[in-house]
Amino acid sequence: MKDGLHIGLSEVMTIKITKNMFAQFDGEVVHPVYSTASMVYHMEWVSRKILLPFLEDHEEGMGAAVHMQHVAPSGENSKVTLTATVTTITERSLVTEVIVMNELGLIGRGEVKQAVLPKEVIAKKVLATNN
Repeated sequence: MKDGLHIGLSEVMTIKITKNMFAQFDGEVVHPVYSTASMVYHMEWVSRKILLPFLEDHEEGMGAAVHMQHVAPSGENSKVTLTATVTTITERSLVTEVIVMNELGLIGRGEVKQAVLPKEVIAKKVLATNN
């Protein structure tokens, strides 16, 4: 990884809840609110935005773990702000704490870990899954 990545570095992302983010299974909406699966996706995305500027040309980030709590609903058209903050950096990983808020307050929180590997290693791992 490139120099400059440090504990405390943050990234903020704001989204608007749309119908495709609703809690649903097999295309059937269960609840017309922001799904846990969508929240996890956005938590990974805001965390990745921190990592991207620090990857070397031969490196790539890969999701390694997500621990989260979805504590309140957020309906269609509500504005959700996700804030990721770096808490741990190692030679081959990055961990962020993520806070998820809507206009009414806290709706989620958690931790995202990304592994940082050479692209060649990731390609080999992907190839191995195809056999």
